[in-house]
Amino acid sequence: MLEEKNDNLLNADGNGTDSIESTTAAAAPIEATEITTEPVAEAPIANVNQTIIEAIADTNAEESEDVSLKERHDIPMQDYDALSMESLVDELNTLVTNEKVLSIKDHVEEIKKAFLAKYNHLIEEKKEEFLAENQDPNEEFQYHFPLKSKFDTIYSVYRNHKNEHFKNLQSSLKNNLENRLAIVEELKELINPQANIKDILKHFNDLRERWKNAGPIPKDKYNHVWNNYHFHVENFYDYLHLDREARDIDFKHNLEQKQKIVARVEELIQEEDINKAFRELQDLHRIWKEEIGPVSREHREEIWNQFSDLTKQMHDKRELLFEKLRGAEVENLEKKKEIIAQIEVLATEKVNAHAQWLAQIEKVEALRAAFFAAGKVPAEVNEATWTAFKTAVRNFNSFKNSFYKDIKKDQNDNLSKKQALVAKAKELQESTDFASSTPIMKQIQEEWKKIGHVPRKHSDKIWKEFKDACNHYFDKLKEQKNEENGEEVAAFENKKAYLETLRAFQLTGDHKTDLDGIKLHIQNWKAYGKVPFARRHIEGKFNKILDALFEKLSLSKKDSDMMRFANRMDQLSESNDSRKLESEKIFLIRKIEEVQNEIFQLENNIQFFTNTKNAKKENSIVLEVRKNIAIHKESLEVWKEKLKQLRNLKQE
Repeated sequence: MLEEKNDNLLNADGNGTDSIESTTAAAAPIEATEITTEPVAEAPIANVNQTIIEAIADTNAEESEDVSLKERHDIPMQDYDALSMESLVDELNTLVTNEKVLSIKDHVEEIKKAFLAKYNHLIEEKKEEFLAENQDPNEEFQYHFPLKSKFDTIYSVYRNHKNEHFKNLQSSLKNNLENRLAIVEELKELINPQANIKDILKHFNDLRERWKNAGPIPKDKYNHVWNNYHFHVENFYDYLHLDREARDIDFKHNLEQKQKIVARVEELIQEEDINKAFRELQDLHRIWKEEIGPVSREHREEIWNQFSDLTKQMHDKRELLFEKLRGAEVENLEKKKEIIAQIEVLATEKVNAHAQWLAQIEKVEALRAAFFAAGKVPAEVNEATWTAFKTAVRNFNSFKNSFYKDIKKDQNDNLSKKQALVAKAKELQESTDFASSTPIMKQIQEEWKKIGHVPRKHSDKIWKEFKDACNHYFDKLKEQKNEENGEEVAAFENKKAYLETLRAFQLTGDHKTDLDGIKLHIQNWKAYGKVPFARRHIEGKFNKILDALFEKLSLSKKDSDMMRFANRMDQLSESNDSRKLESEKIFLIRKIEEVQNEIFQLENNIQFFTNTKNAKKENSIVLEVRKNIAIHKESLEVWKEKLKQLRNLKQE
C-alpha cells in the first residue's frame, strides 16, 4: 500500500489531547511494533484500485533494490521469436556488451528461450536426417553447430556478470537493511518526555537525512520497512504537538507537492505513449511514498482518492492498449495456424523425384520463415502453437526421409558399381599396352557417367579415387604419344616422298607381275607406320593412286574391291580408330540384311510367275529375275567376306 498507509497520522488535524500523558499513551503500542507488524489500517478504498496500486508498489520495490532495473524499460523488447538464430546471437552480444546486467535480464531470457527452441528444432531435424541415411546402429549422431557455441560463450559472459553483480548487491542490501532498521529503532526512542524538544528535533532531522541516504534494501522488505518508518514518523509528529503554524506550513507544502503530482497524472492520461506515461506514473508513486510527507487529515483522503482514481484511469488506458496488442496476437495466431495447415498438406503430397522434393523443401523453408516472422501469439497458446508447428515440420521431414531412405538402397548399389569401376581403373592405370587398355579406360568412363548418385559421405572420396586413376593412365598415354610424335612426322615425310615413286609406277601388262608390284607398294607404305592425325589426308592420296592402278589392272571386280577394302581396313586398324571400325561393321551388317531381303523378294516374285497359267509367256521375265538374284548373291558373298575380314582384323 502507498499513501493511505503513509498518511495515517494520529490526530494529525490538531484536535488531539495536548497532555504528555495522552501522547505517551498513544506511543505505547509503538514500542512493541516490530518490522513484521502491519501499519495501522487505512481508510477503505475500492479493491480494484488497491490491486493496481499494490502492483505498482511491488514494481517500485523491485526497482528500488537495484536501480539498473529501471533501464530495462528503455531497452525495446523485440519480438525475438521472429528473429533468426544469427540475429538472436547478434542481439544477445549487443545487450551483454553495452547494457547493465540486470536491466537486460528479461531480454536475455526471451532471447535464450527463442534461440534454444529453434536450435532444438534444428537438431531434431538433423537427427532424423541422420537416422534416415545411416542404418548402422553403432554410429552415433553428432552435429556441430558453431552458432550454438557462440551463443553459449556470450550467455556464459552474461551469467558470470550477473552472478558477480548479485554477490556484490546482496552484501550491500544486507548492510542497508540493517542500517534502516536501526534508524526505525532510533525513531521509537525519540518519544521521550524527559528529553529536550530541540535536541529531539535535531536528532529527528538527522535520522531523516540518514534514512534518505541509506541506500537500497531487498525488495521483499521494501514496503514493510517504508511503512514502519512512516508509521513512526507520523507518531513522532503527533507526539511532538508541533506548533500549528509550523505544522500547517509543512502540511501545506506536502499538499502542494501532491497536488502537483495529481496534476501531472492528469496530463499523463492524455499522453500518446502509454508505456512511457505509465513508467512516469510509477515514479510519481515512488515520490509520493518516499519523498513527500503527510498532509492534514481534512485533505488526506480526498487527495489520495484523486491520485488513486487517476492511477486507475491510466491503468485502464494501458489495459486497452494491451487489448489491442492481444488482438494483434490473435491475428498472428490465425496466420500461424494457416502456415501449420499448409505444412501439414505438404507432409501428405507424394513426389517421386529429387528435384520435386527440393521444391517441396523450399516451400517448407519459406513457410518456416513466415511462421517465425508472424509475430507473437497469446501467451496461453504459445506453447501449443509451437508444438503444433514442430509436429507439422517433423511429419514433413519424416515423409521426406522415407523417400530418401527408399533411394538409399539404390545409392548403395551405385556405390558398389562405382567401386568396381575404380578397382578396374586402378588395375589398368599402370598398363603400357595402350592399344588395348585405352578403349577399356574410355568405356569405364562412359559407364561411370551412366551410374547415378552414391551416398553423400562417399561421393567426394570415390570420385577422387576414380579421377586420380584415370588421370594417371591418360597422363602416361599422353607422354607415350609425345614420344611417338617424332616417329609419326618422319613417317609422313617418308610417305610423302614415296607417293612420287608410286606415281611413277607403270604396269607391265603381265597380270601376276603387276599384282605383285602393287602388293609390294602396299607393304612398303604400311612399313613406314602411322602419320600424325592432322596429316592423315596423305592416306587418301595413296588410296586414290591405288584405285587408278586397280582400274588398269585386269582383276575381277570382286578381287579389286576386296584389295581396296583390305587396305582401307588395315589403315583404320593401325590408327586405332575403333569408332570408324565399329561404324564400318554396322554398315556391312546392314548391307548384308538389305541384299538378303532383296534376294528373298526376288525369289518370291519367281514363285509368283511360275505358278501362273501363262508361265511360258513369262520366261523372259523369270530369266531376268534369276539373273538379278545371281548378281545379288555374288554381291552378298562380297559383303560377307568383308565382314569376315573385318571381324578377323578386330580379333587380332
